Amino acid sequence: MSIVATASVSDFFEEVVEDAMKSRGLTASEGETHYVVALLADLAKPGNPIERTLERPLTLLLDEALHTPALGDRFERLRTLGDGVLYSSGFFADHFEARGVDTNYVISIGRTAYDNAGSLLRTGSEEESGPDIFRELSRRFVSWVEIIADVATTTLARGVDNARGLLKLYERWLKTRSDRLADALSSHGFVPPRGGGMILS
Repeated sequence: MSIVATASVSDFFEEVVEDAMKSRGLTASEGETHYVVALLADLAKPGNPIERTLERPLTLLLDEALHTPALGDRFERLRTLGDGVLYSSGFFADHFEARGVDTNYVISIGRTAYDNAGSLLRTGSEEESGPDIFRELSRRFVSWVEIIADVATTTLARGVDNARGLLKLYERWLKTRSDRLADALSSHGFVPPRGGGMILS
């Protein structure tokens, strides 16, 4: 299924996320999965606020969020930071690596942001009010980064329609050796051999 042939962007991401979860053996609550699918669908739209959020150092963003006096604003800043780090770590891990930023550091920022956002929702609550999605996201942050990286790979593989896209696909395959990318390359006439080179068929 291509992105264009899908009834909606949400349907596309739901299918791809579920496939990646099955492939990796990740079990998560329905609420947690729905949150990630909705996040990806929202971020596929132009002009999302996360692009602006991540222009500043993550440590400063976390510190500012944790010290925001109004609880509603604090929650929103923590959630947005967690969302941005989760999305960026999955879709743009190469960007962090190219800048020499430690992936574990970035993940710890996102994990902390989600955990604190979840604790704000629990504050003052005397009874459990259902699944704690942000605590779940914090606990499985690395797994969700891997799922989103798989989504990025699938999106790239399905979106190849010109030579530039094919080159991006090949460059990503060189880094990851992903079977999904190898299949996409094969569908365009390239067969990745066992030695790592490419053969035009």
